[in-house]
Amino acid sequence: MNEEKPRRQFSKEFKLRTVKLVVDGGRPLKALARELDIQPSTIRRWKRQCLEDQENAFPGKGQLKPEDRELRDLKKRLVDLEEENEILKKAIHIFSNQPK
Repeated sequence: MNEEKPRRQFSKEFKLRTVKLVVDGGRPLKALARELDIQPSTIRRWKRQCLEDQENAFPGKGQLKPEDRELRDLKKRLVDLEEENEILKKAIHIFSNQPK
């Protein structure tokens, strides 16, 4: 029977140190991956994420990057405003049809 290894979790600091070893330390990616028992594709992904936006890379489980959080909040606000708009339209319709 082929059992899967439990999914490992790595801290932001570990990921940053690993990327630094490849980028600044000149360590061969495949050798480092073998040494750390991590897939080379994982380290490549970490490297890409870090180079794209080092400050906001690896926000953590359940956390969003600031721009993603802002986008989510704006979408929620849009839905709320559309809902309020529909309520106001119905209220105007109800009150405009009543005889004085």
